[in-house]
Amino acid sequence: MMFGKIRYICNMKNIPRIIVRIGMVLVLLGALAGFMAWKYVNAEYRGEAAWLYIPAGASDTAVHDSLQSVLGKSIGGRVYTIWSHVSDNHARAHGAYMIETGSVAKDIARRLVRGAQTPMSFTFNNMRTFGQLADRVGDKFEISASDFMHACDSVLPAAGFKKQEYVAAFLPDTYEFYWTASPEHIVERLLEYRNRFWTDERRSRAASLGLSPVKVATLASIVEEETNNGAERPIVARLYLNRLAKGMLLQADPTVKWAVGDFALRRITGKHLGIDSPYNTYKYKGLPPGPIRIPERATLESVLDAPHHDYIYMCAKPDFSGTHNFAVDFAAHQRNAARYQAALNRRNIK
Repeated sequence: MMFGKIRYICNMKNIPRIIVRIGMVLVLLGALAGFMAWKYVNAEYRGEAAWLYIPAGASDTAVHDSLQSVLGKSIGGRVYTIWSHVSDNHARAHGAYMIETGSVAKDIARRLVRGAQTPMSFTFNNMRTFGQLADRVGDKFEISASDFMHACDSVLPAAGFKKQEYVAAFLPDTYEFYWTASPEHIVERLLEYRNRFWTDERRSRAASLGLSPVKVATLASIVEEETNNGAERPIVARLYLNRLAKGMLLQADPTVKWAVGDFALRRITGKHLGIDSPYNTYKYKGLPPGPIRIPERATLESVLDAPHHDYIYMCAKPDFSGTHNFAVDFAAHQRNAARYQAALNRRNIK
């Protein structure tokens, strides 16, 4: 009995050590688990910067697939796990997100939880038609080209624009929108930017020329189609202003190309000049019903600041440099035109 008591006492003395050891193991295991959890949520995306798109109404499965497609299975899976367990409203993830190299899984998931989208840069320039602009919008944002067109029908007439004048409501530039922006919001914001350009001072300068802002845009669109040479554009603008002031036909070849529906025409012939269209400025006086392209800001300024001169005729130079010979009288213009026609003949341009 004595020996049994001694062994019991010895064993009792060992219990604190065992407890300490077990505690140490548990602490180590906890630390390891914490480290693994930290490593899991702080894993970094090492791919190239990429856009992640979550469409409206996307299912959890679709979100999972999108994350893995863009970020890879490992990071994409981690982001999905964190997001799906933390988010109380999965619909809030709807949007477009730029994921930069080095982005951390938990931070990406946090952005989805909050719906913290990345603004998208939207640039348009060198566009002729309303349809081209609508297509560009449809390619860039979640809405379709037809959504944009319908929004224009809803917003622009109330702002004073006729159908043929829609392109005058927009200025080529770079803008920022969210991918999920509504079509009405995009139209209204673009119109707002355009209206900022048309300050009272610019409107006054337009009025001094006998033009409204829309008519300035219409004339600027013709000037842009006439020449790519920036130095020539103010000269061409004043030439057309001179013709308008004299009550002359504009006789602008680009308007005929618009009426025909072929801007690639190299040579305007009698059959083209006879087309019956309000855009045919060889047939109808004044400016056409609306712009024949979306003019740049600089070209609008070229019209408003057109230098005074007496030119009323212009003809492309026979060297095909894209520049023009200008004339005050018809006889000089005929000589310029004859040289250009001869150059066309030599190149067999029909």
